[in-house]
Amino acid sequence: MASSSHSATPARRNGKRRSRVDAMGYVQGPLKWAIVAAASLGALLEVIDTSIVNVALNDMQASLSATVSEIGWVVSGYAIANVILIPLSAWLGERFGTKNYFIFSLIGFTISSVVCGLSVNLAMMIVARIVQGLCGGGLLAKAQAILFTTFPPAEQGMAQAVFGLGVIVGPAIGPTLGGFLVDGPGWRWIFFVNLPVGILATLISWFALPNDSDHPTNATSQTTKVDWWGIVFLIVAVGSLQTFLEEGQQDDWFDSSFITTLAIASVIGFVLFIGRELSIRHPAVDLRVLRHRSLAAGSIFSGILGLGLYGTTFVIPIFAQGVLQFTATQTGLLLAPSAMASAIAMLLMSRLTGKVDARLLIGIGAVGISFSMFQLANITPQSGEDDLFYPLIWRGVFTIFMYLPLNLAALSSLPKPEIAAGSGFFNLTRQLGGSIAIAALTTLLDDREAFHRALLLADLTPYNIETTQRLNTLASAVQSRGTDAVTAKQQALAILSQTVDLQASVLAYADLFRVVGVVFLCSLPLLLLLDKGDPSADVPMEH
Repeated sequence: MASSSHSATPARRNGKRRSRVDAMGYVQGPLKWAIVAAASLGALLEVIDTSIVNVALNDMQASLSATVSEIGWVVSGYAIANVILIPLSAWLGERFGTKNYFIFSLIGFTISSVVCGLSVNLAMMIVARIVQGLCGGGLLAKAQAILFTTFPPAEQGMAQAVFGLGVIVGPAIGPTLGGFLVDGPGWRWIFFVNLPVGILATLISWFALPNDSDHPTNATSQTTKVDWWGIVFLIVAVGSLQTFLEEGQQDDWFDSSFITTLAIASVIGFVLFIGRELSIRHPAVDLRVLRHRSLAAGSIFSGILGLGLYGTTFVIPIFAQGVLQFTATQTGLLLAPSAMASAIAMLLMSRLTGKVDARLLIGIGAVGISFSMFQLANITPQSGEDDLFYPLIWRGVFTIFMYLPLNLAALSSLPKPEIAAGSGFFNLTRQLGGSIAIAALTTLLDDREAFHRALLLADLTPYNIETTQRLNTLASAVQSRGTDAVTAKQQALAILSQTVDLQASVLAYADLFRVVGVVFLCSLPLLLLLDKGDPSADVPMEH
């Protein structure tokens, strides 16, 4: 095979590299597990920072003298920059070298994290978060691609399991860690905590990752003409879509000319981007990789997984703090058992991978997540931590049933030179799925709260005997504390209104969980388009 002889050439020129990379381009020896550690730490940094900030926004708002809408850009800026870079990660790695680009991303992410923690005003914070998001976009997809090109197919299960711990557990660890840091040393430490992890990951990557000249699929392509138009169209398309999703709710969606303009720009940008990338020889984002049916179906599934992973991780803390009146630390502890369950399930799942059809495991995961969502839909105003414990545990476990087999089913059958492009697109759909989920669930929550409140108020009339009795009981209780009759009646109405609001909110959250459960059930037909995800299959080096 031509690629085999090519890969052996650098090893012959440098005896020190002879045992590092074999003729197929896979890393040999114990250093490959150091590469897993570096890739996992990089992915963990990126994923945690998508959620850790959420529990600190109130403190950051007060410290930076920002309004509610302004502080939202601390989250939006990171997310927009992140999704723009993810699909470009394959091209950037090819152009500058996988090792160089990954280490650059780690260093940039770590430095920008420190700048975030040192920010003295909102502008400094937003700029640092955008840089952090740009660097983070190169970590997640590139880290996964590194593992697929480091390990032979038979060892992918364990490697992807260790890597998946960061991706799956990260969103749950974020609020937990963030809660402790915000209630302890302060919100700035949610960024400073990245410093030791970033340094460690950089050092491991520097010493463990093989040089790009040693790897047949990591050769740089600096002579290839840069697809500037493709990059511009991508920035317009994905940037407009992400901003539309992040800011649409607070601007009343299409009632705002700004949001409407973003929607139009996104549609036009995607049309121009797709047309451009399919018509040139060296595109910035290789969309032709979607000709692989399993990757296309797996990417859709990945978006749905983003709904369950990021969407519910966003909704549950809001419910805990807004309805149950949990503190940031209590909210984090609520999600911690789910993260631990995911970690244990990931290690167990790595042993099933390759022995059981990936499609069966994904199907079990989708049904299981749906079951956990329907269990969460049984919440009441009196629900507490015990009522949420087991549904969240099942959600954590069954998410793993989907994640690891889905990675292998979507990516393991790709020709090796196309893994980086496929991984970038696969991870992009999960990130966008989470963003779409957050926007959709936030809008649905407001709509269902208004709907349930209207239904409840329809029964609260002066002609309803139960309503009258309830008001009289409340008024008597207030009046017994020395309040005059008129004031007591007003306070009784206020208490009754608060009760209606609480009940409407709980019913709305229950509706959200049911919707997520139904979406996962509706995704099951996609299983017919997926591959078995057999890691022992012989993946061709060239297409």
